[in-house]
This record gives sequence, C-alpha cells and structure tokens, in this order.
Amino acid sequence: MSKLNERLMEFLLRSEVAKLPDDKREFYQFIVNTEDRLAEKAGTVDEFCQLLLKHSPFHLAVSRFNLPYDQVVKWMEEIDGELHEKIQARCQKVEWIDYTNHFPQVEGKRVFLFMN
Repeated sequence: MSKLNERLMEFLLRSEVAKLPDDKREFYQFIVNTEDRLAEKAGTVDEFCQLLLKHSPFHLAVSRFNLPYDQVVKWMEEIDGELHEKIQARCQKVEWIDYTNHFPQVEGKRVFLFMN
C-alpha cells in the first residue's frame, strides 16, 4: 500500500470513528489507545505480544465498561466490522481529480483534489 493510500485509510478511519455514537466511540478508542500505548512501550514484536497478554485492552475494558469479557470481544468485532464496511463504501466513492495544471509544479510534483 502506498503512503498516499495509507494516509487516506487513516483519514477515513478517523473520520468514521468520529461519527460513531458516543458509547461506541469511547469504547473503541479506549481499546485502540490502550493497544497503541503498549505498542509504544514495546521494543520488539515479541515484547508487544507479551505486553498485550499482561495488560490486555479487552480485560481492562471489562472493568472500565462493566461488561463481561465475551461482550467486550463481540462489541469490538461489531464496531470493527461496521467501520470496515463504512470505509469500504467510502473508498468506492473516492475520486481524485488531477489539478496539476492549475498550480505551478514544484519539483515535478502533481496536485490532486480529493473528492469524497
């Protein structure tokens, strides 16, 4: 995946997460942010996996949101699926318009307008 596609996907994900109802957004962000903090602490993939086992975001969510573990897992899977579907739908609509001729070229770069 190119850097442009990675950035587009990150943008679309942030955009769709922001549109979630408050309870779903808080829940999703809690788990993702917890995973991100563990990833920042880890020096290697193995260390990250060990931290995930020791400080499971799902187990922390059980306490934080007062839900049974299986409900935490199910809800996260549902939210992930919902976000994936919405992002895929938006990707089908994405249109890039070449505006290079409307702006002076800088070092051979091209300019595109992103329409969604």
